[in-house]
Amino acid sequence: MFNLIDLKKQTEGIAFDRKLDIKEALLERDCSILDITDVRVTGHISYDAGLYLLNYQLSYTITLPSSRSMEAVVLNETLPISEVFIEEADAKEKAELVEEDLVLVVEGETISLEESVVDNILLNIPLRVLTSEEERDDQMPSGNAWTVLTEEQYQAQQEEKAAANNPFASLNGLFDE
Repeated sequence: MFNLIDLKKQTEGIAFDRKLDIKEALLERDCSILDITDVRVTGHISYDAGLYLLNYQLSYTITLPSSRSMEAVVLNETLPISEVFIEEADAKEKAELVEEDLVLVVEGETISLEESVVDNILLNIPLRVLTSEEERDDQMPSGNAWTVLTEEQYQAQQEEKAAANNPFASLNGLFDE
């Protein structure tokens, strides 16, 4: 937590390098996360012309289920994060920044680093998570009378159906001789 009054007093800003334990907060917000470890943030926060500038490097190890087989997949992530905050009292005079989502409005007297980290981890969870075997193998899951198709396979299948349902398809080759 960074107190806004302290940030205004520190003209050069405040540097930080912390390890965070946010596993419980993450699991409350997203139950698909299996585990998260080694959460580390290194950065700087400063105050300039009514804006609070938060810049940090976020690194962590997250365990997610595979999007195909539900097997656990461990991912090491490193993200550069830049956020700009504004106090509620100043939000009216810089309303265009707030409306365009260029700044985040601070509610209260502190900026929570943990909340920022949790939000950014959740925003950066990949939609496609595969084990190393699944990445090498293009085999999609299938079962009795069903199979998973890629978008390209689906498009090709639809084109084949359209060609087969063409009423003039039987006339193909009629005038070849």
